[in-house]
Amino acid sequence: MKQRFYFDTSVFGGVFDAEFDVLSLQLLDKVKCGNVICIYSELTVGELYNAPQKVKDLLESLPDENKEYVQITDEVLLLARQYISEKVVGETCFDDCVHIALATIHKADVLVSWNFKHIVNIYRIRGYNSVNMRHGYISLEIRSPKEIVEYGN
Repeated sequence: MKQRFYFDTSVFGGVFDAEFDVLSLQLLDKVKCGNVICIYSELTVGELYNAPQKVKDLLESLPDENKEYVQITDEVLLLARQYISEKVVGETCFDDCVHIALATIHKADVLVSWNFKHIVNIYRIRGYNSVNMRHGYISLEIRSPKEIVEYGN
């Protein structure tokens, strides 16, 4: 069975950042080759709306059979608010919390992000997973593309 990775928006933007481009492209190649399913959401689409066309085209270029679109539900919003109410992050990080909640509720194998401040951060990861476990959800793996690509080699 293919692994299902939830990609936050930073993975797509990373392709056009000199610090993250090579690893972001390698991760997207895993999707194009059919080794990984890219889970993305209406939040991702919304965040890409004002991005340069070349960034939007990256998501569009992925084969439909290797993508899975998920929607924001009341359950997702409730869990995202729980992260904030339990002070894992502050109110300004609500969209990040929605990404985490989407990946959690849709049981992604891994959430992949370049956001080291609010997402790929050991203290935040412990906080998100503490909330998840107390509310009956999975413990979510959260990694950077670097960890995924280098581990996969």
